Amino acid sequence: MTSHQSTQTMKPATAAKKLGVYLEATPAEFREGAVSRAELNELQANPPQWLQDLRRNGPHPRPVVAAKLGVSIAGLARGGVTEPLTTEQIETLKQESPEWLVRERATQAEVRKEAARVKKKNAERNG
Repeated sequence: MTSHQSTQTMKPATAAKKLGVYLEATPAEFREGAVSRAELNELQANPPQWLQDLRRNGPHPRPVVAAKLGVSIAGLARGGVTEPLTTEQIETLKQESPEWLVRERATQAEVRKEAARVKKKNAERNG
């Protein structure tokens, strides 16, 4: 009996998430097939032009939009941003600096500050 190791594959949605791109903006051949671990590693190591363009220009998925704006995903929703945005749209939002964005950035800064305080407190307690 020979042992046969099957190739581990993932759905295109999972691969797109790992690559940080919006699935609907990827080429049809990417969306319609499974992606192996080796293919994902190759895409990460040597991104083809379509992947470079998506990462540079978008449209970007919500986690990427939130990170670029310095807010949480929930903050995006509270601000009414539910669709993927392009890099240009993100830059426009930054320049316009609407009230919700200012508020959510402040909230996010407080969350980070509190997390750092708790981490430091725990380190002092355990150290």
